[in-house]
Amino acid sequence: MAAGSVNPFLSDSDEEAERRTDGPDKRRSPGDVAPGLGIGALSPHTDSEPGASLLSSSRTSPGVESVSVPGAAAAAVSAGGSGEPRLSVDAIAAQLLRDQYILTALELHTELLEAGRELPRLRDYFSNPGNFERQSGTPPACKEPVLGPAGQLNRTGSISTLDSLDFARYSDDGNRESDERVAVLEFELRKAKETIQALRANLTQAAESDVRMQERKNFKSSPEIQEPIRPLEKRALNFLVNEYLLKNNYKLSSITFSDENDDQDFELWDDVGLNIPKPPDLLHLYRNCGSSPPSPRDTVDVGVGVEADELPSGPVTPQPSLNTELPQVCCRRASLPVSLWHMHSCIVGSTQFSGLTHQPGGFSSDPDLQEAPPVHSQVTDLTRPQTSPHAKLKCQTSQRKGPVEFDQPNRKLSPAFHQALLSFCPMSLKDDFLTLELIPLILCTACLHPEPKERDQLLHILFNLIKRPDDEQRQMILTGCVAFARHVGPTRVEAELLPQCWEQINHKYPERRLLVAESCGALAPYLPKEIRSSLVLSMLQQMLAEDKADMVREAVVKSLGIIMGYIDDPDKYSQGLELMLLSLGDPSERVVNATHQVFIPAFAAWATELGTLQSQLIPTLLSRIEKLLKDGEHTLDEHRLHIFLSALQSLIPALFAAVLQNAPFADRARLQGEAPPIEVTRFPRPASPLQDLATIIGSREQLAVLLQLYDHQLGHEGTTGWDSLLWVVNQMLPQLIDIVSRINITSGTSVHEFSRFFWRLCRTFGKIFTNTKVKPQFQEILRLSEENVDTTAGNGILTKATVPIYATGVLTCYNQEEDRKLLVGFLEDVMTTLSLSHATLESLKASFVELGANPAFHELLLTVLWYGVVHTSALVRCTAARMFELILRGMSETLIDKRVAPALIALCSGPEFSVRIATIPAFGTIMETVTQRELLERVKMQLASFLEDLQYQDQHSLHMEIIRTLGRVGPNAEPRFRDDFVLPHLHKLALVNNMQTVEAKRLDIATQLFEAYSALSCCFISDELMVHHFIPGLRCLRTDMEHLSPEHEVILSSMIKECEQKVENKSVQDPQGSASIAASLVGEDTRTKFLSKMGQLTTSGAMLANVFQRKK
Repeated sequence: MAAGSVNPFLSDSDEEAERRTDGPDKRRSPGDVAPGLGIGALSPHTDSEPGASLLSSSRTSPGVESVSVPGAAAAAVSAGGSGEPRLSVDAIAAQLLRDQYILTALELHTELLEAGRELPRLRDYFSNPGNFERQSGTPPACKEPVLGPAGQLNRTGSISTLDSLDFARYSDDGNRESDERVAVLEFELRKAKETIQALRANLTQAAESDVRMQERKNFKSSPEIQEPIRPLEKRALNFLVNEYLLKNNYKLSSITFSDENDDQDFELWDDVGLNIPKPPDLLHLYRNCGSSPPSPRDTVDVGVGVEADELPSGPVTPQPSLNTELPQVCCRRASLPVSLWHMHSCIVGSTQFSGLTHQPGGFSSDPDLQEAPPVHSQVTDLTRPQTSPHAKLKCQTSQRKGPVEFDQPNRKLSPAFHQALLSFCPMSLKDDFLTLELIPLILCTACLHPEPKERDQLLHILFNLIKRPDDEQRQMILTGCVAFARHVGPTRVEAELLPQCWEQINHKYPERRLLVAESCGALAPYLPKEIRSSLVLSMLQQMLAEDKADMVREAVVKSLGIIMGYIDDPDKYSQGLELMLLSLGDPSERVVNATHQVFIPAFAAWATELGTLQSQLIPTLLSRIEKLLKDGEHTLDEHRLHIFLSALQSLIPALFAAVLQNAPFADRARLQGEAPPIEVTRFPRPASPLQDLATIIGSREQLAVLLQLYDHQLGHEGTTGWDSLLWVVNQMLPQLIDIVSRINITSGTSVHEFSRFFWRLCRTFGKIFTNTKVKPQFQEILRLSEENVDTTAGNGILTKATVPIYATGVLTCYNQEEDRKLLVGFLEDVMTTLSLSHATLESLKASFVELGANPAFHELLLTVLWYGVVHTSALVRCTAARMFELILRGMSETLIDKRVAPALIALCSGPEFSVRIATIPAFGTIMETVTQRELLERVKMQLASFLEDLQYQDQHSLHMEIIRTLGRVGPNAEPRFRDDFVLPHLHKLALVNNMQTVEAKRLDIATQLFEAYSALSCCFISDELMVHHFIPGLRCLRTDMEHLSPEHEVILSSMIKECEQKVENKSVQDPQGSASIAASLVGEDTRTKFLSKMGQLTTSGAMLANVFQRKK
């Protein structure tokens, strides 16, 4: 035998015996090698296929019965020739294993199994999966025999262990196979795991079922006591019994027996246990019972047949060495989770934010992963002590010297801002990282493996490990990616991690694309700065423009914000502005919110460092708003206006921070002693931590010092030399006020947006700035006086949106007594001036609507209106009466009862009919919103006086206003008011209008009545009211419309017909029933059909003829 050829399956005595038999005069078989070579020199130099044959023919287990058994083993036994000493079977098996004739050894093993003479050496060899590991290197023909028994043989696929598991195959989306194939593979994997688990449980139970020595002695001393049946024996007997029942046609009994043993598969003998040969059937065992003496052994191998001549002569006692090794193995097994947890701690600890040490311009790294114990090698030592497949990894870790260095951006962001920016990376901070135990194993191997292809495959497995990862799983994967990046450095991150992201950018599952988007942001600090501002930025831009999933685009926007916190290439500024506007225009609200929370603050911080915040970014947005107003004089695009204005609003904190940091006092802003406190309400609530001024400045203490110096500078030293603040005062504010004056006053959305913007601007810059810089510019433009209003064209400055924006956006910023007095005085002056000038009241109405939405201003508005109620001019009183209607919704009933109702009644007591008419809408709103019975009765009496008092009989304007108000409040008022007041009085007004001689007035009243009846047709109306008031009122109205508006007459005829038919049907079906059903039917059908056809009034009369025709 060649020197150095050691086989662990040959004992010392065997090798010694074979060395004695290896002589030059020994006879050889014709198939042996040339004379002069010992048997040990045989090696399979010319045969490289046994391994492949083994894999293809032994897919289920090493000892399957389907392997063909030629006579190779018998020939090998007889090869010694006659006259020579006979070689033992064990020696032949040892020689075959040594010379790598694995397939021949397998055939010999199979023949021995069939003959009932299993060889322990072959059994142990083929049952050890470690003997079939793939070995890298040159073929066996070029190697020394020291390679051992494994050689180039491909390992069997029968036992799936952690090392043999093909993750790419079993991954959810590996190799992009079809979903059907993936489902089949998943099912096979699950069944294989269940089989392995069952086999292991059987083996464990069989091993544990060996009775302790004392119990054995008890059974021996008492022969009448039978030893308990072992689990393995029970399963074997169950199988034989079921087989007997089936062979003898006891099928029902077999089915019942199978049901009672549902944990066993009676169709597969391998389910009984590992490597257990099938015994003869039950009949054969019965016939041969007692023919062979029982074995004198005290213990036997579980499930393995042993030849009688190989047993020792006396009883065998347990070896003490096995009893001592078992606790050691258990201890090593128990230490594996601890080692795995230690490695997990190293990975997670390197990515937790609490472990990040901020430095100017970046972060310092924790100790890298080379401290983690080689868990793979521990597992290998436990299962395969003869090999060390992961030894190269330890060499890789020993080559690492010092921490990894990353490209630090040339930025000046505060550590607090960096911390807040990275908080939007959804990485896991939990301690349940081991719920995905493969992640730390894959990452450690990918970090340390010397082969690039293997590392690429491992990272591919990581990104394809889960088909549709949820939030927690993505966080764990991202945490591992960051740990990998910090360990390997920017070059390998670019070469190994980014290609994985690029491959998944168009994946069909949004969860996978979401993982890519989040990875770009999480890996931004660890990438080369050139890649950060080129490839990654382009990837995110493509996903933002093309991805259909809202959650993916939201993650893209957040990652873009993180990129903006690290980018330092000024040439990318225009691309960043384009991405910001694209994000703001996204149709998804969650994407827009992410833009305001992350992207805009990060982009504003970069613009501040570049010096373009005041010179380019804000002026660009203002110019776009101006262009939008110029192009949309008739149809303003309010959505785009909202985009630009909201972007400006999100830039206010960054603008104020730039003003503070570039102030004349910035150099002497040093914290000395305790920092002055900052009022809780000093600044508006930020939309995100990145808009918090304390985060932008660096700390709350530093912000407090700057604010103290800022207020002192504005109040005492002025703004000389303060360029950043002078730009706000002299350029931005005048441009904004000019834009405000061009807004359409009827656009409530635009007014509200600008009001919120000025409110935030004034609150952020402070009260001194508002009183000394903002208010004077508005007051200079407004100049309240009657002469300032153009009474002919009605386009004076007081009729523009400047009035409501100044009142609600500037004067409401602070709520002290002097501020409230200034607001009250301004509104009183505007109301007086507009009334006396006969100008439109839209600007005043917009102010009252905006202020009335906040209950805190109700008292203030009532003070303003009371000033108008007691004013000497009827025009002012009339204006005040109309303003009451705008603020009643949302006002407390106490205020309405104590202040509004008395004011309205006081106005009705005046001599002017115009003032009385102006109060009617307010009375109607009270009937619609108030529930107090007494107050409702008072208002009802006042409205009845308008309709029944003779002095109002010829007041056409009053009747018009009454009908309009009743039609508006009727559907929403309480039913009693509608039944007792609205319907009867509308009927009376319709009767009176039939006798009107002036056609113009008759048409006006008829049109208003038509609108009122249209609204009331949607309400519940009883049969009695339908017959006595509603239908007669419609008939009167139809009489007017026959001459004045034939189109309306067609619709009214259909309405009358429908109502009459519903009432008739109800009376026929249930003559004694309640009227509620009929009224309900009228309410439903009339409402549905009438409202659906109202839009056709502008069409021709021919089209209107069949509007309310019944379906046949």
